[in-house]
Amino acid sequence: MSRRWDSIATAALLVACAVAGAWAHAGGTTGYATITVSRSTVRYSVTLPTAVLTPDLADALRLAQRGSQTGAEKLLDVLRTRIGLVADGTRCEPGPGRVLPSAFDATSFTMLVDFACAGPMRELSVQDDVFDVLGPDHHTLAKLEAPGGVRQFAFAPDARQARFTVGDGGGDVARSTGSFFVLGIHHILSGYDHLLFLLALLLPGGGLLALFKIITAFTIAHSVTLSLAVLQIVTLPDRLVEAVIALSIAFVAAENLFFQASISRRWLVSFCFGLVHGFGFSSALRELGLPAHGLLLSLFGFNAGVEVGQALVVAVCLPALLLLRRTRWQGQAVASSSVAILLIGVILFFQRTFF
Repeated sequence: MSRRWDSIATAALLVACAVAGAWAHAGGTTGYATITVSRSTVRYSVTLPTAVLTPDLADALRLAQRGSQTGAEKLLDVLRTRIGLVADGTRCEPGPGRVLPSAFDATSFTMLVDFACAGPMRELSVQDDVFDVLGPDHHTLAKLEAPGGVRQFAFAPDARQARFTVGDGGGDVARSTGSFFVLGIHHILSGYDHLLFLLALLLPGGGLLALFKIITAFTIAHSVTLSLAVLQIVTLPDRLVEAVIALSIAFVAAENLFFQASISRRWLVSFCFGLVHGFGFSSALRELGLPAHGLLLSLFGFNAGVEVGQALVVAVCLPALLLLRRTRWQGQAVASSSVAILLIGVILFFQRTFF
């Protein structure tokens, strides 16, 4: 009896870890910034989700939306005090700004502040410390528009600074790609829906070759559609993609419960739904609107981060799943875990479809 409950507890723990990620995922936010250089002026514009705001900043936003200059200034002071620009060694001074309705949706808003620099610049350093206000789960995807071209960078609590050569299109390419690599790891580790789908696929077991085919099929599929979506070759509505991702979770869990899933063909299911998950991964980069020639290295870094994060999850889960297979209670453990995953998938599907 003890071994039975140990097995079921092991499976339940795996599901609980994935469900706990749901709250972490909900707490993570992403901002989209555009830094435009025009001779001695730099305009910093950022679109943020309203969910990232502290209660006092949320009150300020409501006041700003009603035309209050006091509310707008309180929000703009976040940028003025937390965004630092240094041109050729001299600090740029923040000036006037505006709070604008979002171009994306009603759950976000846009702020912009103009910075005055000493003169036409060649070197520009950007320091982003908004995480001190918006929290450690916030990330900012930024693009720099300058005479030399468009470059990109992902700001995070542990990667707050970027340096660019303005005139000739130069920049710290390795650092830029590395920042998107870290972002990719964070994206998959906080993407509980992707992880639940992968866990549901792996639960029934199978040989190492079968498991390798499942993981590889998922990786190839989502890498293809991630690239197509970010390069804007093929795009789908985010609401549709998110709903189908939830449906994929419910489908695989239901297959575990009600059908005798053939492990030898599970890689096909993994590949087909992996195509949809790739569109879900793409949302983090697509909103930034980067041109294709400036996006390739960032896309490579982001996708590599997703793969490394996925490998870390599999490395943690696989030994527990293999241990579970050696017990006589594997069937009960798989069933109980699949029921939990099925319920989560159905709830997510209705949330994303009707709300």
